[in-house]
Amino acid sequence: MRRFEEQLAEAWPVSNWKRVPILVAVSGGADSVALLRGLRTLAGPAGSALVVGHFNHRLRPDSDDDVDFVRDLSETLGVPCDIGVANEELAVTAAGSLEQAARDARYEFLKAASRKVGARYIVTAHTADDQAETILHRIVRGTGIRGLAGIPACRELVPGVTLVRPLLAVRRSEIVEYLHELGQVFRTDSTNSDIRFTRNRIRETLLPSLQHDFNPHADQSLRRLGALAEEMSNYVESVASEQLVRCVQFSADGALIDLNQLSDAPSLIFRTVLRQVWRTQGWPEREMTFERWHELEQLAQQSTVPTTSIVLTLPGNIRVERDGARLGIQKKGQP
Repeated sequence: MRRFEEQLAEAWPVSNWKRVPILVAVSGGADSVALLRGLRTLAGPAGSALVVGHFNHRLRPDSDDDVDFVRDLSETLGVPCDIGVANEELAVTAAGSLEQAARDARYEFLKAASRKVGARYIVTAHTADDQAETILHRIVRGTGIRGLAGIPACRELVPGVTLVRPLLAVRRSEIVEYLHELGQVFRTDSTNSDIRFTRNRIRETLLPSLQHDFNPHADQSLRRLGALAEEMSNYVESVASEQLVRCVQFSADGALIDLNQLSDAPSLIFRTVLRQVWRTQGWPEREMTFERWHELEQLAQQSTVPTTSIVLTLPGNIRVERDGARLGIQKKGQP
């Protein structure tokens, strides 16, 4: 077995993955093509459980050629292929955030495709290089410990469907070498070198500069930082979860926090409990900046108990009310 395929097999979180339907996200680039080829080899006779999912963002003139390439490759490998196409408004509605809009559209397609084929796993081809770039991007943009952990190897995308990234320990150079051994061609996305996009500037300019001028192993250092941050984040999340069960009462439209139960909790744990409330309710966190989390924390942790209720409105129409030693959080517009 080739080294790449060994790494791919070792990275799977469960051993019975070959017996359940799997949706493989394939763009046509080297990473995802190698992922598909490796999974097809490992699956053996059970390879029919694999389904290719390809999303056409329609952001390049040659994007239809990517569709043809992925469809032909899938047919050659004997794997069914599901094609999704972005609506024409994607580039318009994504003004100032085209990268995020494209990512959101792709994942919406993958979720819909997984429901269609009954997939238990969705597999993407994020690599060790992607991990280093992601961590550096978050450092530049500003993040906490949880963000420093980088891209998780697996997470529940929707109930019953797990997103798996088995190539996070594999470098892009190893992937290209594997494809050369197979004689397998792949597509090259010209937008990946377009430095108008922040992520591309980090890949093409910032990270190479760090490696050349400061540390030739800067990418390894970033991944090591991510692994340590993940370990710390998991511990903090575990402690906060115990507090969450003890002091938070959930309803269909909100949560009520007993602040007396959290009076001795360190600020890090307290903030994590608040974030867990948001995640449990499915409220959007993207607009909750550090300043807004800090504002909420100050309201909840002020030592002098207010004699009258204090109300705070947060992004996403979330209404927070401090009433004595209780903190009520509710989405506005709901009874």
